[in-house]
Amino acid sequence: MPDTSLAAGGARRPRGGRVAAFFDLDKTVIAKSSAFVFSKPFYAQGLLNRRAVLESSYAHFLFLLQGADHDQMERMRANLANMCAGWDVEQIRAIVAETLHELVDPLIYAEAADLIADHKIRGHDVVIVSASGEEVVGPIAAALGASHTAATRMVVADGKYTGEIEFYCYGEGKVAAIEKLAAEHGYDLASCYAYSDSVTDLPMLEAVGHPTAVNPDRGLRKEAASHGWPVLTFSNPVSLWSRFQTPSTTTVAATAAVGLSAIAAGALTYRLLRKHR
Repeated sequence: MPDTSLAAGGARRPRGGRVAAFFDLDKTVIAKSSAFVFSKPFYAQGLLNRRAVLESSYAHFLFLLQGADHDQMERMRANLANMCAGWDVEQIRAIVAETLHELVDPLIYAEAADLIADHKIRGHDVVIVSASGEEVVGPIAAALGASHTAATRMVVADGKYTGEIEFYCYGEGKVAAIEKLAAEHGYDLASCYAYSDSVTDLPMLEAVGHPTAVNPDRGLRKEAASHGWPVLTFSNPVSLWSRFQTPSTTTVAATAAVGLSAIAAGALTYRLLRKHR
């Protein structure tokens, strides 16, 4: 019988099981807010008005300047619910699929792509964990070659968002999500890795054995110092497709394959950097 231990929240997890690397998305893997990135095509499709775009731009500016605290994340939750009410789910998926290459590709940190490739070469699953909606997070994660995702889910009725949130993937919600994945896929959280920029992700970082702060806000930098956690700085967003001279695609599935090939090509660089730390 395999040895087990208690995970946070009382869930059982296998000892000596599989390993996963859990990545926050915004400011950890990509250089901007994933929700903000798609505000322009949402506006062009009539889903957002000018005021909503301006408010989104201001919120994004603050996010880049100082990160997001608990109150800001709760306001984002309320705004997300109100804003999305009545939107057609398939329309959102189509917009994301059509604009993913143009909007997200240039924002991926090269350092994050190399780190993801490094984990995959070591046989680790890669999981993107984000408070953004699953319709946005899923295609980005696929393009990065991630094994699984955990993201915010909206309630859907008759193909449209009702304006209610079924699951908010934030704070302790992220812990619940990764514990569920650990139970499903046999991850030993004590052997797993987690990366984030925000102090609001402290519960997720504390839930694994190998937490790392990436581009940390002031609160997380303080926590990382007190815990003795590694701190990484990612500052080089590049177009991975252009960087490796890979032809563009028109489908999310093909994009995922191209993204995986691109990040794999950068793995050796990151492994050499790790050896010199």
